[in-house]
Amino acid sequence: MTAGDEIRGTAHGTAPVPLSVLDLVTVGAGRTASDALRTSVELAKLTEARGYHRYWVAEHHSMPGVASSSPAVILAHLAAYTGRIRLGSGGVMLPNHAPLVIAEQFGTLEAMAPGRIDLGLGRAPGTDGATAAALRRTDRLNEGADDFPQQLAELTRFLDDDFPDGHPYRRIHAVPGPVQASSPGGVQSPHRPPVWLLGSSGFSARLAGMLGLPFAFAHHFSAQNTVPALDLYRESFRPSEVLDAPYALIGVAALAADDEKEARRQVLAAALNMVRLRTGRPGLVPTPEEAEAYDFSPMEREFVESWNANVVHGTADEVRAGLDDLQKRTGADELMLTANAHGGDVRVRSYELIADAYGLPTPA
Repeated sequence: MTAGDEIRGTAHGTAPVPLSVLDLVTVGAGRTASDALRTSVELAKLTEARGYHRYWVAEHHSMPGVASSSPAVILAHLAAYTGRIRLGSGGVMLPNHAPLVIAEQFGTLEAMAPGRIDLGLGRAPGTDGATAAALRRTDRLNEGADDFPQQLAELTRFLDDDFPDGHPYRRIHAVPGPVQASSPGGVQSPHRPPVWLLGSSGFSARLAGMLGLPFAFAHHFSAQNTVPALDLYRESFRPSEVLDAPYALIGVAALAADDEKEARRQVLAAALNMVRLRTGRPGLVPTPEEAEAYDFSPMEREFVESWNANVVHGTADEVRAGLDDLQKRTGADELMLTANAHGGDVRVRSYELIADAYGLPTPA
């Protein structure tokens, strides 16, 4: 296996690059977290059958409409229902956690699904400041972000079990992990979860390039920074044992429906959810009917129009054209699609329609 084999995907059908999935495990009004997680299982099985390359789960906290506070737990659940698609975090917010804990969690996932686990890492809290302080047991949040390179280095040492002699952690081992191969009679999997850096600005782009790691950019909520960040990543890139050339995916908000009007209704509901989140009123994803009846203020209406301008939505053919154009403009090596909507059936249908539009494989 050469460097990058566990990172680079294969495009299927007429897709310009590999297509993947970002799941926020959204919970709609009138639905439960159990309903959302059942949708995640259905969606993982469908996208695996249709040739999507990877399936990532985001880490968010204290948001009623997002049930993905524990990515490792959800990924373990999805591993039991899938057999090929890569599973990963999009991402684990590393300053919220001790590096050893993450090495143990993802070593366990690797043991459950050998050769299929990705470890995407971010440095944002994935929540508001008060919740981040509760997670980290400190209110010095900037310090956590500033320490990200050191935390990343420590996590990588735990994953590789290669702290140098004299280091205080030299005799501490992440298990499951490489130490098992060096134990008497030990045999260890040859796979180690590839580390990805996630970002919405230039910091992680530059760091990923300098370290020769794959990079995932959050285009879905920071579209104005996408091209500059990808340019910075490519300019900063140094070949490593992981990659001999840059590899970047972008997260894209995309929703396809059977007709254009229905797609507009669905993305309006998701946009209302974002309005409430951004104004300190997080809640469940509203229904399209509630969004249509909502009296948006001029400022809220401006936000919705700006937000939805970066959501690729419409019929399957319209979404395909929008994704093709976005890939050409950014040069992204992979498109990771996130479909936020009130109903799980709407989300599943969107990925199915996009697969059909690109002629992705159909289940046997």
